[in-house]
Amino acid sequence: MHDALPAPLRDAVDEFAGHLASVRNRSAHTVRAYVADLVSLLDHAGRMGCTEVAELSLDAVRSWLARQRTTGAARTSLARRAAAARTFSAWAHRQGLLATDVAATLASPRPRQALPTVLRPEQAALLVEKPARQPATPPPGGPTSDGPTPGGPAPGTGPATAEGSPVTGASDTTGAAVRLRDRMLLELLYGTGVRVSEVCGIDTADVDQHRRVVRVHGKGGRERTVPYGLPAQSALDDWLRYGRPALAVPDSRDALLLGARGGRLHPTTARRIVAGYAEAAGLPRTSPHALRHSAATHLLEGGADLRAVQELLGHSSLASTQIYTHVSVERLRAAYRQAHPRA
Repeated sequence: MHDALPAPLRDAVDEFAGHLASVRNRSAHTVRAYVADLVSLLDHAGRMGCTEVAELSLDAVRSWLARQRTTGAARTSLARRAAAARTFSAWAHRQGLLATDVAATLASPRPRQALPTVLRPEQAALLVEKPARQPATPPPGGPTSDGPTPGGPAPGTGPATAEGSPVTGASDTTGAAVRLRDRMLLELLYGTGVRVSEVCGIDTADVDQHRRVVRVHGKGGRERTVPYGLPAQSALDDWLRYGRPALAVPDSRDALLLGARGGRLHPTTARRIVAGYAEAAGLPRTSPHALRHSAATHLLEGGADLRAVQELLGHSSLASTQIYTHVSVERLRAAYRQAHPRA
């Protein structure tokens, strides 16, 4: 990524990446994004004659951001790149690579805060319950991989076998287990508001069924405990009793949610599952993050305290949670405009 930079700049990039990962405890995704931004900045500064970190100037940083803006970068991207520049500048100054913190006064473009996509409560219920309406026995060559198939009742709600399992037959074992997994996934996403990466990272030992709480590992290595409701507990019971044993392989280890081949469920697969069930239910395009938005909004509309929702979602700042109050207010305004005679 940074091979074209002069050696002193390459070394600074490597040291900065190590600082972000080991000292700041940033996620691998954040480290990659910041390093990519830094390489772009130093490459731009190099074209202005900068060959070592000590020569980096505020003018070079501003010129870099201006160029990004003229090439069509979104305001949110510009804000992140400005943050990366400020973080690097402060670190380089502490390390003695810069005489002054040149980017300390750098202003960030204020990103437009678009309202998130939010399902209505009845839409969220329809989506979460969709796997329970899937066919009990798929057609020959039917679903043995991840994802929904349109149609009738779920294996978990149909007639049980003599052993009490809702799985209707050996040929349907994988398809039935996948649908039980899908129900568990949707219940957890909407019932807890966790991120898709967090739900895929849950281990069986993280679930306390007696207290109905689950431990999740969020951004920056932060850990929190989130409660879940009775519908999620019912889905969990079916998944652990009938679904997970049918998919588990030695490589499954302790992962709670498994893919069709027994490995830990991947976030990309989880996104595809959510989108597939939303489409099958006739709902707008929906992602796991939309379910997170919906859960937060419905909690606040139901009277939950803002700080309690902040803790449930794992937001480090209350400002990140306050957007959901905007969603609720917008719904109130829409209802007022529709119903009030003097709106």
